[in-house]
Amino acid sequence: MEQVINATATGLSNVAVFLATSGIAFIIFVVLWALFGWGLIWSQGSVDAAWHWIRALPIVIQAVVWLLFLPVVVGLWAWETTWPLVLRLIVVAGLAGWSVMLFLPRALFARP
Repeated sequence: MEQVINATATGLSNVAVFLATSGIAFIIFVVLWALFGWGLIWSQGSVDAAWHWIRALPIVIQAVVWLLFLPVVVGLWAWETTWPLVLRLIVVAGLAGWSVMLFLPRALFARP
């Protein structure tokens, strides 16, 4: 059993490193935040529906979604709170900026 767990953990960590270093994670989070912003501006019901869909998943799958997409799901959670609108916008914008900046490909920082 230990070998299965080690192999699975190693494989998942290799995939995560590949996604982060290749820029794919950056693209994924830019798209997710763009959809989040689009939903806030043109269809707030879709943001609510996304939050309720995540909450309706089985707890194990919810945990996986939270783990994989933590900044976006925390943004959904913050948006669904009863906090003042300005505070919710600041939290969501901060999370969006932070997560996109976090996944910027290192190639963009390389000096010629």
